Amino acid sequence: MENRTSFFHLHLISDSTGETLISAGRAASVQFHATQPIEHVYPLIRNRKQLLPVLEAIDHSPGIVLYTIVDRELADFIDERCREMGVPCVNVLEPVMNVFQTYLGTASRRRVGAQHVMNADYFARIEALNFTMDHDDGQMPDDYDDADVVIIGISRTSKTPTSIYLANRGIKTANIPIVHGVPLPESLARATKPLIVGLVATTDRISQVRENRILGSTPGFDRGDYTDRAAISEELKYARSLCARHNWPIIDVTRRSIEETAAAIVALRPKLR
Repeated sequence: MENRTSFFHLHLISDSTGETLISAGRAASVQFHATQPIEHVYPLIRNRKQLLPVLEAIDHSPGIVLYTIVDRELADFIDERCREMGVPCVNVLEPVMNVFQTYLGTASRRRVGAQHVMNADYFARIEALNFTMDHDDGQMPDDYDDADVVIIGISRTSKTPTSIYLANRGIKTANIPIVHGVPLPESLARATKPLIVGLVATTDRISQVRENRILGSTPGFDRGDYTDRAAISEELKYARSLCARHNWPIIDVTRRSIEETAAAIVALRPKLR
């Protein structure tokens, strides 16, 4: 029997950027393999005038409604209208806020966009992003000791996207490519502050990713060696030997998303301090 994917409308209403809702909606929807959400995202909804056309859109395309609205009156209005339309809706943050409120014994401030305030943490993330972009792919090797994390690995082990993800969490991250037979920068061996971690994957996975990579016309580039499984196996062996020599931890990214790889790196940091 042919497997067919069914679709449903997922309406995400937020008084801020909507990032929390998008993450929650996708985390839930991926658990239902036969269905695919059609996402409708409505950010920065902060009064009834902005909300009314959103409710009209929901009425036109009924589905599941998730929202993060801290204004109680506006949230109650969404609940009321959704009941009238017969569509399910969930205030995603309210149950969590209630638990915090009960445990801490104090009411929440209910301040819109509080998680995006431009405080010290915000500027630390900006600094981390700037550092990470400046130290991508082995650039500026002299100040690796200023990094929080240094990622090493052969080509196509997701070093750059993992570095950027960590930087978005305020972690200054540099990444260095491992090239078979080419020594790593001496400054890396002298670095005492950062966690240095190697990324690897299976030979088949790296070959597949390299085959699908859009390649430019770099002079002298040898596509055969780049995708050859025997050559990749030697690259991986060399990478593993470097990490073993320096006692650097290794993470296999074959079946990991960028987020999972980053989480594994974050988990390693306190263990090695």
